[in-house]
Amino acid sequence: MRIEDLKVLICDDSLLARKSLTDSLKKAGCKDIIEVYDGQAAIESYKANRPNVVFLDIIMPVKDGVTATREICEFDPDAHVIIVSSVGTQVHLREAIKAGAKDFLQKPASTSQIRNALLNMKGVTEE
Repeated sequence: MRIEDLKVLICDDSLLARKSLTDSLKKAGCKDIIEVYDGQAAIESYKANRPNVVFLDIIMPVKDGVTATREICEFDPDAHVIIVSSVGTQVHLREAIKAGAKDFLQKPASTSQIRNALLNMKGVTEE
């Protein structure tokens, strides 16, 4: 699957962070991007839209990113969740990986870091 064919879900309570990530994903070639505000909305959107990849913040209202990751991965063990957070402690990283996250990017993530994270997904290519 090419990067441009991926369906992407972004979940961050910061409008600025969502916009920045959306802009970087578009620069990386993504066209189908869904944005939500909190962890519960991410879970519901994942179930409704079945995206190929989810970018989640950790600290959010309603449900945090680790809890959302856990519930998404319980629903779909093949879900590809990437945590994008400014809260980059080893504890958060371990919790996110244990919950099922496949990758962890420190905010602000560059377009090249995002592209590389997408290319690290099984079966994803640039062309």
